[in-house]
Amino acid sequence: MKKKLLSFIALVLLAVGAYWVEGDNLFTKITGENPPSSAQVTLQFPSGRYPETAQHIKEAIQAGKSPVCTIDREGAEQNRKHSLAGVPTRKGFDRDEWPMAMCSEGGKGANVKYIAPKDNRGAGSWVSHQLDQYEDGTRVKFVIK
Repeated sequence: MKKKLLSFIALVLLAVGAYWVEGDNLFTKITGENPPSSAQVTLQFPSGRYPETAQHIKEAIQAGKSPVCTIDREGAEQNRKHSLAGVPTRKGFDRDEWPMAMCSEGGKGANVKYIAPKDNRGAGSWVSHQLDQYEDGTRVKFVIK
Protein backbone atom coordinates (compact mmCIF):
# COMPACT_ATOMS: atom_id res chain seq x y z
CA MET A 1 0.00 0.00 0.00
CA LYS A 2 2.87 2.38 0.86
CA LYS A 3 4.54 1.68 -2.50
CA LYS A 4 1.33 2.49 -4.39
CA LEU A 5 0.85 5.73 -2.46
CA LEU A 6 4.48 6.77 -3.03
CA SER A 7 4.17 5.91 -6.74
CA PHE A 8 0.99 7.96 -7.01
CA ILE A 9 2.59 10.95 -5.25
CA ALA A 10 5.66 10.70 -7.49
CA LEU A 11 3.44 10.61 -10.59
CA VAL A 12 1.47 13.67 -9.43
CA LEU A 13 4.68 15.57 -8.68
CA LEU A 14 6.05 14.65 -12.08
CA ALA A 15 2.90 15.90 -13.80
CA VAL A 16 2.89 19.13 -11.80
CA GLY A 17 6.57 19.66 -12.60
CA ALA A 18 6.01 19.08 -16.31
CA TYR A 19 3.08 21.50 -16.30
CA TRP A 20 5.18 24.08 -14.44
CA VAL A 21 8.00 23.79 -17.00
CA GLU A 22 5.82 23.59 -20.12
CA GLY A 23 2.91 25.77 -18.94
CA ASP A 24 -0.29 25.70 -20.96
CA ASN A 25 1.54 24.23 -23.97
CA LEU A 26 1.73 20.85 -22.26
CA PHE A 27 -1.97 20.22 -22.75
CA THR A 28 -2.60 22.18 -25.95
CA LYS A 29 -3.43 19.98 -28.89
CA ILE A 30 -2.29 21.53 -32.16
CA THR A 31 -4.54 20.82 -35.12
CA GLY A 32 -5.06 22.25 -38.58
CA GLU A 33 -8.28 23.88 -37.37
CA ASN A 34 -6.70 26.99 -35.88
CA PRO A 35 -8.07 30.47 -36.49
CA PRO A 36 -6.55 32.18 -39.55
CA SER A 37 -4.39 34.52 -37.47
CA SER A 38 -2.57 31.75 -35.63
CA ALA A 39 0.42 29.77 -36.78
CA GLN A 40 2.01 26.70 -35.29
CA VAL A 41 5.46 27.24 -36.79
CA THR A 42 7.40 30.38 -37.72
CA LEU A 43 9.81 30.07 -40.63
CA GLN A 44 12.55 32.69 -40.98
CA PHE A 45 12.95 32.99 -44.74
CA PRO A 46 16.53 33.95 -45.77
CA SER A 47 16.29 37.00 -48.04
CA GLY A 48 20.07 37.01 -48.49
CA ARG A 49 20.00 33.58 -50.13
CA TYR A 50 16.83 34.05 -52.19
CA PRO A 51 16.36 37.79 -52.65
CA GLU A 52 13.86 37.71 -55.52
CA THR A 53 11.60 35.20 -53.80
CA ALA A 54 11.85 37.12 -50.52
CA GLN A 55 10.92 40.37 -52.26
CA HIS A 56 7.97 38.67 -53.95
CA ILE A 57 6.69 37.26 -50.64
CA LYS A 58 7.00 40.73 -49.02
CA GLU A 59 5.14 42.40 -51.91
CA ALA A 60 2.38 39.78 -51.94
CA ILE A 61 1.85 40.09 -48.17
CA GLN A 62 1.78 43.90 -48.46
CA ALA A 63 -0.84 43.49 -51.20
CA GLY A 64 -3.04 41.53 -48.79
CA LYS A 65 -1.98 37.90 -49.14
CA SER A 66 -1.59 35.95 -45.91
CA PRO A 67 1.87 35.41 -44.40
CA VAL A 68 0.54 32.07 -43.09
CA CYS A 69 0.70 28.91 -45.16
CA THR A 70 -1.30 25.81 -44.24
CA ILE A 71 0.67 22.86 -45.59
CA ASP A 72 -1.32 20.88 -48.17
CA ARG A 73 1.12 18.87 -50.26
CA GLU A 74 -1.58 16.81 -51.97
CA GLY A 75 -3.27 19.98 -53.26
CA ALA A 76 -0.06 21.49 -54.67
CA GLU A 77 -0.46 20.31 -58.26
CA GLN A 78 -4.05 21.53 -58.50
CA ASN A 79 -3.19 24.83 -56.77
CA ARG A 80 -0.30 25.43 -59.17
CA LYS A 81 -2.58 24.76 -62.13
CA HIS A 82 -5.11 27.34 -60.85
CA SER A 83 -2.60 29.99 -59.79
CA LEU A 84 -0.66 29.92 -63.06
CA ALA A 85 -3.71 29.75 -65.35
CA GLY A 86 -3.62 32.72 -67.68
CA VAL A 87 -0.04 33.67 -66.72
CA PRO A 88 2.12 32.92 -69.77
CA THR A 89 5.61 31.51 -69.44
CA ARG A 90 8.57 33.78 -70.24
CA LYS A 91 11.90 32.56 -71.51
CA GLY A 92 14.54 32.77 -68.78
CA PHE A 93 12.05 33.19 -65.92
CA ASP A 94 10.00 31.09 -63.52
CA ARG A 95 6.51 32.05 -62.39
CA ASP A 96 6.68 32.32 -58.60
CA GLU A 97 3.41 32.08 -56.66
CA TRP A 98 2.46 33.43 -53.26
CA PRO A 99 0.90 31.76 -51.41
CA MET A 100 2.89 28.80 -52.66
CA ALA A 101 1.15 25.91 -54.39
CA MET A 102 1.86 23.64 -51.40
CA CYS A 103 -0.29 25.91 -49.20
CA SER A 104 -4.04 25.42 -48.98
CA GLU A 105 -4.26 29.23 -49.31
CA GLY A 106 -2.58 28.97 -52.73
CA GLY A 107 -4.25 28.40 -56.07
CA LYS A 108 -6.73 30.72 -57.73
CA GLY A 109 -6.00 34.33 -56.87
CA ALA A 110 -2.38 33.76 -55.87
CA ASN A 111 0.07 36.57 -56.54
CA VAL A 112 2.38 35.54 -59.41
CA LYS A 113 5.68 37.20 -60.31
CA TYR A 114 8.39 36.37 -62.84
CA ILE A 115 11.74 35.68 -61.13
CA ALA A 116 15.04 33.98 -61.91
CA PRO A 117 14.76 30.16 -61.99
CA LYS A 118 17.81 29.72 -59.72
CA ASP A 119 16.26 31.90 -57.00
CA ASN A 120 12.79 30.37 -57.31
CA ARG A 121 13.88 26.73 -57.39
CA GLY A 122 16.47 27.20 -54.66
CA ALA A 123 13.86 28.85 -52.43
CA GLY A 124 11.33 26.11 -53.15
CA SER A 125 13.83 23.41 -52.29
CA TRP A 126 14.91 25.24 -49.12
CA VAL A 127 11.31 25.68 -47.93
CA SER A 128 10.50 22.06 -48.71
CA HIS A 129 13.45 20.83 -46.63
CA GLN A 130 12.54 23.13 -43.74
CA LEU A 131 8.96 21.85 -43.68
CA ASP A 132 9.65 18.12 -44.31
CA GLN A 133 9.12 17.30 -40.64
CA TYR A 134 5.65 18.86 -40.48
CA GLU A 135 2.39 17.18 -41.44
CA ASP A 136 -0.22 18.53 -43.80
CA GLY A 137 -2.47 20.92 -41.91
CA THR A 138 0.44 22.56 -40.07
CA ARG A 139 0.18 26.36 -40.22
CA VAL A 140 3.47 28.11 -41.00
CA LYS A 141 4.04 31.85 -40.64
CA PHE A 142 6.68 33.15 -43.04
CA VAL A 143 8.90 35.94 -41.73
CA ILE A 144 11.39 37.49 -44.13
CA LYS A 145 14.83 37.95 -42.50
